[in-house]
Amino acid sequence: MRWPWYYNAHLFSGVEQKIETENAMKTSLTSESIQAITAHLQPAQQAFAARYPGDSSQRQPIHVVYGGAHLFKFDTAVRLGKMALASLEEYAPDFAHLAHAAGLPHAEEVPNSIAHNADLMALLKDAPETIKAKYPATWFAWTVYERVKEKLHREPIEDYRIDFEDGYGYRSDAQEDSHAIAAAIELAKGMQANTLPPFIGIRIKPFTAEAQARAIRTFDLFVSTLLEQTGGQLPPNFVVMLPKVSLPEQVAALVELFELFEQQTGLTSGSLKMEMMIETTQAIINERGEINLPHLLAAARGRCISAHFGAYDYTASCNVTATHQHMLHPACDFARNIMQVALAGTGVWLSDGATNVMPIPPHRALEGHALTEEQLAENQTVVHRAWRVHYDHIQHSLINAFYQGWDLHPAQLPVRYAAVYAFFLEGLDTAAARLRNFVAKAAQATRVGEMFDDAATGQGLLNYFLRAMNCGALTEQEATEFTGLSLEELRAGSFAKILQNRQT
Repeated sequence: MRWPWYYNAHLFSGVEQKIETENAMKTSLTSESIQAITAHLQPAQQAFAARYPGDSSQRQPIHVVYGGAHLFKFDTAVRLGKMALASLEEYAPDFAHLAHAAGLPHAEEVPNSIAHNADLMALLKDAPETIKAKYPATWFAWTVYERVKEKLHREPIEDYRIDFEDGYGYRSDAQEDSHAIAAAIELAKGMQANTLPPFIGIRIKPFTAEAQARAIRTFDLFVSTLLEQTGGQLPPNFVVMLPKVSLPEQVAALVELFELFEQQTGLTSGSLKMEMMIETTQAIINERGEINLPHLLAAARGRCISAHFGAYDYTASCNVTATHQHMLHPACDFARNIMQVALAGTGVWLSDGATNVMPIPPHRALEGHALTEEQLAENQTVVHRAWRVHYDHIQHSLINAFYQGWDLHPAQLPVRYAAVYAFFLEGLDTAAARLRNFVAKAAQATRVGEMFDDAATGQGLLNYFLRAMNCGALTEQEATEFTGLSLEELRAGSFAKILQNRQT
């Protein structure tokens, strides 16, 4: 005989209550003794929570563009954006060309002629879901291309570093002094003209015995001039990058410099933030055989927001020959994995390095002399080859959870956005289904009083959509439709808060 579900539930509830009563009679531990045991855990748990607060809810830029400090102007980001658009229009005038050049998913299913099909293009604009169902590869390539163009018009650069190190070189003290002052004045003009990217900063020279005095002087001149020009204001999301970090004492010295500078200039304590570049073997493992990254982070005393991997200096420090120094070398994967394990849960962003194969055409038209068909074809081949390398490197970074990287040339920007958008759009349906199911199951569990221990997985799925929205791969409307979450829930950026609110 099959009993009704409510009868079974009632019967089980009675058995459960009886078991709890019997167990309570058998236990030999008092509440006081249990509290004494757990009290010993509290300091360790509090210290652990302080060390590992979890991922930052702030927007992380998907790239950082580097440029020599001597070249920086208040409108550099705007000019680089125009150059990026010009490169896209010349070497990928439509979505089919970009799909084939970069190697978008299923690009082989997108014929070059399809972009000239007027009827199809009209349908893509007016009824994209119809095309998505019938020609998914075409819809995908078109969607990526349109969003890349929109991004390059609206916000071509997310993060920029005014560089006084590798992109600048070693010059006389008088030259670097003048460039530090001039670059600071230009940055102040950019703040006034609203031409800066949302994130910006400077990279000083390393704190090595040879360069530390120069690095400190450049920092002092640059930031002092900037504050003088702006009435004591730093631009939003301003950061100072310290390259070639090997010792915790180097990080600690920069923090001491920050503290002294803030005291002397009246900046609010903690205003100055830093990034550290991981590009030496000693930054990964110190002389005692310990993973060095936690020591470096501790020395920053809460001021480090990100750690950037420098692939070429790192492979050089591993004695890898120049021919084989590249982003996909196994030595790089080892270092990146150590960075992930050591910094996971700390709230510190991770950034990958740069692709040094530049999409620069070998032939340029001289005044009064047009390029031949052969020269034009060779230009396209060279640019497309560099784009494919860059795309593959970015995809490798994204798959391995490095959501930021370096770009060194404006012609790399179209592929940066194409690769990131393709990554998020390709996994969109699966991630959306998982997040919807996860929220439903988690909310149900908390409503009936059960523990839900997989909040980290839910947070990871939520972060996927936050990153996609922040960079422009998804619109806010699309994100809410796919996830079933409200815009307020998405913007809050906390899976735990979503569960708490839905339980209420």
